[in-house]
Formats: sequence, structure tokens, C-alpha cells
Amino acid sequence: MFRRTPRLFAATLAVAALALGACAEKSPDDAPTPGGTSATAAFPVTVGNLTLDRRPEKIVSLSPTATEMLFAIGAGKQVAAVDDQSNYPPDAPKSDLSGFQPNAEAIAGKSPDLVVLSNDTNKIVEQLTTLKIPVLLTPAATTLEDTYRQLIELGTLTGHPDEAADVNNRIKDDIAKLTKDLPQRSAKLTYYHELGPELYSATSKTFIGSIYALAGLENIADASDADGKNGGYPQLSQEIIVKANPDFVFLADTKCCKQSPETVKARSGWAGVTAVKNNQVVALDDDIASRWGPRVVDLLRAVVDAVAKVPA
Repeated sequence: MFRRTPRLFAATLAVAALALGACAEKSPDDAPTPGGTSATAAFPVTVGNLTLDRRPEKIVSLSPTATEMLFAIGAGKQVAAVDDQSNYPPDAPKSDLSGFQPNAEAIAGKSPDLVVLSNDTNKIVEQLTTLKIPVLLTPAATTLEDTYRQLIELGTLTGHPDEAADVNNRIKDDIAKLTKDLPQRSAKLTYYHELGPELYSATSKTFIGSIYALAGLENIADASDADGKNGGYPQLSQEIIVKANPDFVFLADTKCCKQSPETVKARSGWAGVTAVKNNQVVALDDDIASRWGPRVVDLLRAVVDAVAKVPA
């Protein structure tokens, strides 16, 4: 895995791609949802400047998030290859293609009829377009609305519009269920979200921050990027974090960097932080915490479960 730095994490968000509440414990499959229109969706279809005359059957996904979305909406059987970071669902056809350094020739070698990317590194969109390969760019989300829109776009282009709409409805329903019974508090609980042991974090203006806001939490990183010069991903200092004394520490660096509640407690000066004293250091799944696809519900659930344990 890669270590989290502001640029690298931004790239992770842009290239990497929480499961649907109702399907969170199930492996995504390719079976259309009841009433789905996989077999009857009309073509040609258009999304933005991209028009497809027929349903794509050899999709290449170079975004872990897009891969998760494609399988969630029932288009998994149309996916011919995914990038080397796409690790969910486990049966996605992983390849040595890179989303960080995409190679037009290698991509073209898969004979795709649709390529899904999350950033335009090295003007790869132009290169693929020159080769007459259809490309959909799905940039890193900044809001949940971006997630919903990308799911609809993928549903339209793959012939699964009804399934995509169903996925969106399930995400919205599950988010509503998770947040409706949150206790009312006189003061908001605070948190620190850790992207890496170098103490990079994410503010409320980021997609990640918006998920924590749904749980009613206050972000200690906001003050460190009040002017936005760090793009929403400031590097904090131990002094700032200890002084802020957050009620929670959420670790999104458990896989990449082997961080845990134990390693946090062992940091100099951290033993007195409320989150550490009250055993409220929460280990997250790095992948779920860095992607904006249908498993966003899993991230929110982890946050809500932690918050619910604290008496109002």
C-alpha cells in the first residue's frame, strides 16, 4: 500500500476508487435487481460528451471506486479488466494496469469498448480518444451527490439505469437509518481523521469530512486549513492534535502504515488525549475510508457505531 501524504492521498482519492447498507455483508454480484433493465436498456446513450451506440461488453476500470460501482449496479460481467489497486469485490478481474500511471498502449491491448478513469494523468483521456476508445472520467467525489451522479452515469452507459437508481436509493435509505437515532448533544463531539502517521488529515470540506458531519462530529483539522491552501488535506502537528484533545481518533492508515489504537497510545504525549483515555481510537479499513463508492455506508456505520457508545 502507499503512504498517505496530501498529494498522494489526493491521487489515491482520484484514482482509487462503504457496501450498501442492505448489501454490506454480501459480496456484490452481477445479477440484475428485480425490475432491472439490463437486457432492455435502449442504446445509443449519452453521458456528457460521450455517446455509446451499444452496450459495452469489455469495460476496463482504472479506478477502484468505479470498479465497486460497476459491480454494485450489476455490470460486473461486462468488466474485462481492472487496475492493480481494485481489490473489491474479490472476484474483479485484476490486472497489472495502473491507474496512477496509465499506459494507453497497455489499455488498448485489452480491446476495451469503455474505459473508466478517475483522473487524467498524462492526458490519458486524449490518448485513448485518439485511439477511438470511449472514456468516462469519474473524478474523486467532494460530496455524496457526486457519488450518486457517477452511479447514474455508469448505469446509463452500461445498460443498468434501474439498478443504479436502486443502489442510490439503498445508500440514501441506509444513511437515513444510520443517522435518524443519533443522540442529541449539548456540544458536538470532536474527532481527528488520520490519513497517515505523518499526521495528514482531511477537513470538513472534503468528501470524507462530509461523512463525519452526517454523524454530527466536529473536525479538529478545520482550523488548520481555514484558508483552504492545503486543499482540505492539512498536515497537523502532535502539539495541535494533543491541544485539540479530540474525543475520537479515526485511523485510515491501518493497512498502509500498520497504525492501531496501541501505536497511537504509544505516541509521545498522546496518552492523555480523551480519545486514547476513553478507548475511542477507531481503526478503519483504509480502502473503504479512501473511496467514494457504494461502501460509503460502511464508513458511516463505523463512525456512527463509535459515536453511539458515548453517553449523551
